[in-house]
Amino acid sequence: MNARPVDRFRELHIRGTFVMPNPHDVGAARILTAQGFEALATTSSGFANALGRLDATVTREELVEHVRAICAITHLPVNVDSERCYPDDAGGVEATIELLAEAGAAGCSLEDWNPDAGRIEPLAEAVETIGRAAAAAARVGIVLTARAENHIRGVDDFDDTVARLIAYRQAGADVVYAPGLVDLARIRRVVDEAGAPVNVLILPGGPSVADLTDAGVRRVSVGTGLSNVAYGALAAAAQRLLDEGVIAGEPRLARELAARAFASNAE
Repeated sequence: MNARPVDRFRELHIRGTFVMPNPHDVGAARILTAQGFEALATTSSGFANALGRLDATVTREELVEHVRAICAITHLPVNVDSERCYPDDAGGVEATIELLAEAGAAGCSLEDWNPDAGRIEPLAEAVETIGRAAAAAARVGIVLTARAENHIRGVDDFDDTVARLIAYRQAGADVVYAPGLVDLARIRRVVDEAGAPVNVLILPGGPSVADLTDAGVRRVSVGTGLSNVAYGALAAAAQRLLDEGVIAGEPRLARELAARAFASNAE
């Protein structure tokens, strides 16, 4: 436990497959820390929802403070869903990476989806950005994950995805990630060809952690999955209160776990 979070984070990618859940707020981060996971990651959509907003509307300053708050209450390495790393803010992606490292992040991700243009960035442009981000990440000593967004943006071009992940690794990314992949044969091909540790987003109805471990995946995340479960349960209970005038009972184990987590201090 004496090693720096970023050193433990790098070791996790070498040792084998690990699950990295995504808390949407500090309370969720405390609960997941208490449950015994080995690393955490933020979720851009889940955090935006916690602020009452849609994804891609959080400012860089808000994200940095969110990361700082989570890192302050957990001893676990924290990876940051940093979208495009705010290329239009002062200092661009390099400054964003420096700010996240200063806030305590062990890693961050950079995606190739440009919401302003409504398209995946051209490969040469994406590679150039990842190269600059990788240099910045190396300077501050955190892990950079490069994301190919095709399969959650309506572009079902798997050959392009593989080519992008290889190019992103060659540009300096430490980890590669193509959210939305559920076919194990495709996932195995990414693992075989990418040349870097692979992150996979676990999805309902998709491969299990055991399946992904067998395929050689190093890191499994849940994105906004846990946030959706939390808000869905809240909405369902509130609707029942509105319709029937009753409140559903709290699961005892969940209540006790939350109480222990909130009472504990960060290690």
